[in-house]
Amino acid sequence: MRVLMVSKALVVGAYQRKLELLAEQGLDLHVAVPPAWAGQQLERAHTTSYALHVTPIALDGNFHLHFYPRFEALARSLKPDLVHVDEEPYNLATWLAWRAARAVGARSLFFSWQNLKRRYPPPFAWFERAVLAGVDGALVGNAEAEAVWRAKGFSGPIAQVPQFGVDPDLYAPGGEATRADHAGLIVGYAGRFVPEKGVDTLLLAVARTPGVRLRLIGNGPERRLYEHLIATEGLADRVQIEPPRSSMAMPEFYNTLDVLVLPSRTRPNWKEQFGRVVIEAMSCGVPAVVSDSGEPQHLIAADSPEPTGLRFPEDDVEALTAALVRLRDDPVLLARLSAAARLRARSVYSMRGIAEATARFYRLLVS
Repeated sequence: MRVLMVSKALVVGAYQRKLELLAEQGLDLHVAVPPAWAGQQLERAHTTSYALHVTPIALDGNFHLHFYPRFEALARSLKPDLVHVDEEPYNLATWLAWRAARAVGARSLFFSWQNLKRRYPPPFAWFERAVLAGVDGALVGNAEAEAVWRAKGFSGPIAQVPQFGVDPDLYAPGGEATRADHAGLIVGYAGRFVPEKGVDTLLLAVARTPGVRLRLIGNGPERRLYEHLIATEGLADRVQIEPPRSSMAMPEFYNTLDVLVLPSRTRPNWKEQFGRVVIEAMSCGVPAVVSDSGEPQHLIAADSPEPTGLRFPEDDVEALTAALVRLRDDPVLLARLSAAARLRARSVYSMRGIAEATARFYRLLVS
């Protein structure tokens, strides 16, 4: 089976491991990626066993209106059996790639994280309507996304398979030596510095928890607010802000932490869709404390008898403080969560498992 995938996310080198594993499933895999996306240059980390096609992108950085001017020509030259569009169905790139698939007689699918039922203005509503009516299947990254597309009338096959898993060989525990040179609890956050990520809640909780230090990796418009809170809460000697890292350098960061915190907060037009940093940290043996916004609480199996992390109500500084105090003061609990987190990441969210599930869905659509 020849598969042509198009994905801007695959400029990230660590994500490309899924492609090598997909190719191992007996697929003739071709992948179209842009030379860069929104400032992230293409990394070449895992590029064996499949064909990587670097293709121009128009309107780089525009999530809804970017597209690939040469994609249809690529599809006509390759004549794939299946076109996998790694985009939401209301985006211009998806509509154009679906049309290209139809032009060469290929089956097609889209990928979605969208966990809120939203209405879009033209032309995005037109793109969405056409894609939902004509595409052959959909992959979704969380259960709520499946409910959204069913409610919007999509009746084709849907499989819940996260876009990317983690490579347990790359995201692996670094050994106790990486965490043995400090007292107290080292907490980390990695991601955008924007209001919906709730990092201000985390800073206030750390201010109320002696013996806790915090490393923040990222950037964004809220940085000045964080710097103000660090100054006013007397956190200058306990909080460190660092620039973003490449995907290949993130395991080193996780292996300096005792706990990762993802304090997301829901907004009318957004709630946390997945939380990739959670499964990356888990794979390194670092448990997570997450808010109850969206999918991260399911990543840590918060409702199961044996969760692999702790959950708190979003925006609740006192509850997050209590969770940090609990982990600071109970090394046995911390060690148990660490082992459980690593096991769950390997068994549920490994890159190989996600590649195998994706290939099974491909075969279902083509057969």
